Amino acid sequence: MINQERLLATLFDLIRIDSPSGEEEEMARHVSGKLESMGFSVERDDYRNVIARRGEGTPLILSAHMDTVEPGRGIKPRIEGDRIVSDGTTILGGDCKAGVAAILEGLESVLEDGGETIALEVILTREEEIGLMGARKLDLAKVRGKEAVVFDGVGPASQIMSASPTYVGFDIDITGRAAHAGLEPEKGVSAVRIAGEIITRLPNGRLNDETTFNIGKMEGGQVRNAVPEKGTLVGEFRSRDPEQIVKLGLEVETVVEQVRKLFPDAAVEFVMDTHFHGYELTEKDPAVKRVASALRGLGLEPDLQVSGGGTDGNVFRSHGLSAAVVGMADYNAHTKKEYVVIPELVDAARLCEALVRGQGV
Repeated sequence: MINQERLLATLFDLIRIDSPSGEEEEMARHVSGKLESMGFSVERDDYRNVIARRGEGTPLILSAHMDTVEPGRGIKPRIEGDRIVSDGTTILGGDCKAGVAAILEGLESVLEDGGETIALEVILTREEEIGLMGARKLDLAKVRGKEAVVFDGVGPASQIMSASPTYVGFDIDITGRAAHAGLEPEKGVSAVRIAGEIITRLPNGRLNDETTFNIGKMEGGQVRNAVPEKGTLVGEFRSRDPEQIVKLGLEVETVVEQVRKLFPDAAVEFVMDTHFHGYELTEKDPAVKRVASALRGLGLEPDLQVSGGGTDGNVFRSHGLSAAVVGMADYNAHTKKEYVVIPELVDAARLCEALVRGQGV
């Protein structure tokens, strides 16, 4: 039986471990120790993802990620009513530590009861928040499962991500020419001015129901009294429509070329990278079918929802695994107003417990 007090204690312990992207080692050691105490054999791949196994046969993969976004250091979680929140100076880190906690409690509950489990594989990735890097670098030769349940969705456990967009990131590096801003500005070529030209020519925000575009970071210059030589733009676009992805990629290329012609004495370089590919699925998908059946066994009705975000599930699916992303009771992720709903967190642990017992197969 799920122990709410233990579940909350586990989550609080995880939240108090600083694990911003790239600094997950303490988190990895902590979780690995817990899994080993439950009879899992634990290994790390070359990218330092955690891969743990228990039982014989083709395992069901339970997955979450270990990293958090900033500001995520020295988090002080507390309970307010039926919610877990931070003190308002940091994120909470429920994304994705609520998912990790739900997995650990579901496992511990079954093993504490002396119950039988199906073959299991727990995959906990690094650097999910910076482009799903852990999953993209995951050593697939070490992965034995064919179906995965990823505890990294927004909202209640009954919410299943039924569609996710393709995500393309781009970086634009600008080199102008420095000059003294007061004595001889005409000798300079402003990288900041060039960046502004690019931004005003690109789309922004929600373009349609399936597509978004964003410049997330702009840097340039060093001091007030110098024409800035260097500038950088970091952006992204997402869409569930493949034609829109192609169109926007061409639009970025066209804008960069237009601005190059306007500023022939500057260098404007850019790179684009598809971080993950989108998907659409129904309850006929094996992993979704398994999760939906387990949810109904708990008296919860599956709710398939379209998402504008991506998870490790996108990467798993691109490698031929059937993956279902479920809610982990987290809301307002990546903000200081993030919170976890306690009853929904208990349901996420109950879902994990049911899956571990083989319900929904």
